[in-house]
Amino acid sequence: MKLATSGRTLIVQPLPGIGDMVWHLPHIHAIATTAATGRVDILTKPRSQADRLLRADPSVERVLWLERETGRHAGSRGLSRLAELLRQGNYQRAWILHGSARYALAARLAGIPERIGYGVGLQSLLLSVPVRLPPERRHAHPIVRADALLDLAGVRRDEPEPRLMVAVEAGRAVAARFAGWPSPWIALGIGSSEAWKQWGAARFAELALALRRRWSGSVFIVGGPAERSLADDIFERIAAGGGQAVNAVALPLEQTAALLARCRCHIGNDTGVLNIAAALGVPAIGLFGGSPPLWHSRSIHTIMPPDGERGMTAITVSQVLDTLTRLGWSDEDRDTV
Repeated sequence: MKLATSGRTLIVQPLPGIGDMVWHLPHIHAIATTAATGRVDILTKPRSQADRLLRADPSVERVLWLERETGRHAGSRGLSRLAELLRQGNYQRAWILHGSARYALAARLAGIPERIGYGVGLQSLLLSVPVRLPPERRHAHPIVRADALLDLAGVRRDEPEPRLMVAVEAGRAVAARFAGWPSPWIALGIGSSEAWKQWGAARFAELALALRRRWSGSVFIVGGPAERSLADDIFERIAAGGGQAVNAVALPLEQTAALLARCRCHIGNDTGVLNIAAALGVPAIGLFGGSPPLWHSRSIHTIMPPDGERGMTAITVSQVLDTLTRLGWSDEDRDTV
């Protein structure tokens, strides 16, 4: 089998969410500095929208789609097709940011000579570099696992937390589309991957009205196509309360990022959009009534139910307003916010 000599590097990051990809930005950028070309290809799942998310990232050359569950890479034949896809990339090195043996096997079948991964279970037999996560790290948070792997491999991480770049053309499109709305902008992220992470239409509408009563500026409702009916409910409730909000639902992901980059803050559920806002350095107030709070970014400000209470419905609008006050929002901002 002919081995690759191109110096090209592949990163396998198969966790499906947008937030999962954002979490791994420091690792992607660090690994790219070790590549001969200074850039990497990424193999990931379509749900990550990595092609849009990383459009402006100079460290990323190509995004390859992994169709794992029921797609073309499922089953034994799917493994062969995946190996063929990787063979076409002529990679010298593959970093596997996952514990599955399948991706290491595909890389080996593709003739990738250097294979680095977590070394969990059978995967350890398929890696070429003798770096293994210690047992206490093998079931840790994905960020912790990836940090540990790079540390063991001696790869320097210069970014203490994720940093995302915005595509210039996306910034121009957002500026033109929403030019008539006064600043500063406040984004409400209404999406959620699970019902138990959802704050609900009533609370988001109540917050939008409270923001407009207390401060100037524009409130944007941000979500994906799946949140269209929820957004319509929120807009109806806001209108019934005499308020107004901007429809930023179902924008292309790169435009969502560009919009968030222009916002003074983001408030929303535990979602990929929350992670995007934080990675842009935007204060991101996260509502964590149904999931553990995130800790990886100084830009994330967590709100949890009061002591003794549980669930998203226990989080109040007053808690959000109090958090904004702690972040420096005051009545003096009324004419400039």
